[in-house]
Amino acid sequence: MIAIIDYGMGNLHSVSKAVERLGRDMVVTSDPEAILAADGAILPGVGAFGDAMANLRGTGLADVVQAYAASGKPLLGICLGMQLLFTEGEEHGVHRGLDLLPGRVVRFQGDYKVPHMGWNELTFKQTSPLLEGVDPGHVYFVHSYHALPEQSSDLLAVADYHQPVTAIVGRGNLFGMQFHPEKSGDLGMALLRNFTDLTGAKRK
Repeated sequence: MIAIIDYGMGNLHSVSKAVERLGRDMVVTSDPEAILAADGAILPGVGAFGDAMANLRGTGLADVVQAYAASGKPLLGICLGMQLLFTEGEEHGVHRGLDLLPGRVVRFQGDYKVPHMGWNELTFKQTSPLLEGVDPGHVYFVHSYHALPEQSSDLLAVADYHQPVTAIVGRGNLFGMQFHPEKSGDLGMALLRNFTDLTGAKRK
């Protein structure tokens, strides 16, 4: 079973439908026991970093996600969910994140359009089970803030938007995608399929 974590700020419908299309058992849940018992977990997210962390802490799910990460089972953050994995975010003030990956989330700075919205090509930087058998291509981004990992080994893929932009991160059982894989065609679904394969979750 794959748990899609509901903390009030996720693109739950599109992510859950994508996992269903991959034929995996899944549940959208805010129940700590169900999350901790899952073979894999997905932390989606749409909105502001500080609000998301306030929701996670207010519901007790911040501790649950941290405990899940410590369990060694695969955890995937999507869009804002990826950003929340980092130490802190600077959206409307500095806010502490889940601190599962060292680094900061900062606003794009420059004389160009923000948010970064549209299709951009990935460049793979590391090998990873998440990328196995997948060729780089274009994926769909919508974001005004981007992650700056402290350790280059955590950076699996970048995209170019007036600078190299963190697109995929990974360390051990932790993974994150800044773009929306569920809205990124065959490439996005291939990456999601690799994640669900890592979980070992049963097929329907």
